[in-house]
Amino acid sequence: MRARVDDPGGSFECAHCGREVHREALGTKHRNHCPSCLWSRHVDDRPGDRAAYCGGPMEPIAVEVREDGEWAVVHRYRECAVLHTNRIAGDDDALALVSLAVRPLTQPAFPLDRLERSE
Repeated sequence: MRARVDDPGGSFECAHCGREVHREALGTKHRNHCPSCLWSRHVDDRPGDRAAYCGGPMEPIAVEVREDGEWAVVHRYRECAVLHTNRIAGDDDALALVSLAVRPLTQPAFPLDRLERSE
């Protein structure tokens, strides 16, 4: 059984940008990610359980839109290849969210100049 991450419920320092992140922003005590740079901490095995042992930084890699239209940030923890999603919050940086959302269009996995229309 893994040890639980210390979770005092107040705030934490973002492992990426160093800003102080308040867990209780907008009425939640479960905030894992920084509203400024969107990086997260690996603290949950399942949403809200705070059972992950490492607490390491998780990079924001994409935005997903859930069935109900809610946006979530997809995070990747490089050391163990875990992917997690966190719902966005009202104070998350809108430009950072849009930047993640358009990343596939600005960095396509295939050469756009060689696309052919199939008719």
